[in-house]
Amino acid sequence: MRILLHSPYYAPELISIGKYNAEMAAWLVQQGHEVRVVTAPPHYPAWRVGSGYSAWRYTREQVDGVTIWRCPAWIPRRPGGVARLLYNLSHVLSSLPVLLWQARWRPDWVMAVEPPLLSCLPTWLAARACGARCWLHVQDLEVDAAFELGILSGARARRLALGLESALLRRADQVSTISPRMAERLLAKGMAQTPVMLLPNWADVLPADPPGPAFRATHGIPVDAKLALYAGNMAGKQGLETVVEAARLLQHRSDIWFVLVGDGPARAGLQAQAQGLARVLFLPLQPLAQLGAMLRAAAVHLLPQRAAAADLVLPSKLGGMFASGRPTVAGAQPGSGLASVLQGRGVVVAPEDAQAFADAICGLCDDPLRAAALGAAAQAYARAELTRDAVLGRLQATLQQRRAASLAT
Repeated sequence: MRILLHSPYYAPELISIGKYNAEMAAWLVQQGHEVRVVTAPPHYPAWRVGSGYSAWRYTREQVDGVTIWRCPAWIPRRPGGVARLLYNLSHVLSSLPVLLWQARWRPDWVMAVEPPLLSCLPTWLAARACGARCWLHVQDLEVDAAFELGILSGARARRLALGLESALLRRADQVSTISPRMAERLLAKGMAQTPVMLLPNWADVLPADPPGPAFRATHGIPVDAKLALYAGNMAGKQGLETVVEAARLLQHRSDIWFVLVGDGPARAGLQAQAQGLARVLFLPLQPLAQLGAMLRAAAVHLLPQRAAAADLVLPSKLGGMFASGRPTVAGAQPGSGLASVLQGRGVVVAPEDAQAFADAICGLCDDPLRAAALGAAAQAYARAELTRDAVLGRLQATLQQRRAASLAT
């Protein structure tokens, strides 16, 4: 098959959508498919263009057998509501000519990844221009999340955004998303005629034993410290203020260290909030080669979330946390998709409740047998359901079946 992927996020970005886009494209090439990508210069999660790249030039490169076109984009330093919209528009406008030009390549599938929702429009136009099938993969329910979290507001704006979302979803030939609850919400948006498949974010299952002592030594963390680790994007929807406040509540526990790894628009504010707290360490995103050692160094993984984000997103970092064989403390509403997937694999507490987070962290640090059992269950789930070959193998089969059916009609 020939697959044309459109998304502003792509490697060398180390986390979130860019990571999964690049790994999927490389895997499909390894299976004998041809993949081309239309994207922006790497910029996430720091919202700064990566070294060696330009925000204002069109460039072409080849990585892992994938041909990549980088299109200009205005990268806001503070990606708020209006700034984020302008960023999305800039990439849509600069990438549309390249997508239409690539339509001459005659791809079988043209794929968009949401967010951003606006990427779906030029993707659909390119697919129609060449008779390809249009595939939309939903990583976040971006429109719902923007209004629930207060990033955007206004009843009229919400009606317009939901109307655009519905129109684009219904025009896709295939829709996929990362959790069953998100699939239910998509179907509730009136997509009865569009197939929706489950395509969870996969995880590289790590060996069970090595605890990652090199990670501790590199960053001056005592060998016997119990690490409560958060690694990923630092933005509004994560609600990381809860983690910093939990660290404040546990200042009397000299054995527990809080380590926050990542970047994003909320990082500076979190560092200011943590000023004066002992055993709270902020680190930049770690190289992929050190990811396994970092994840295994944790005693407990932390997954805070704002209450308003329930079932609108399922954090992509969860797979790696499961694969590490360590338990997770997460903020989630009862009955939510995140609470369901963590059942028997971690501890779920009320979102944005720092005391509940602190109590759960202490409970796991003080009960190593329970922590080990939850971590083992999480890793077993990752091995059974979330390996790259298993997830992408199901995807490949679905796309091939849909293509064969369309050729037969």
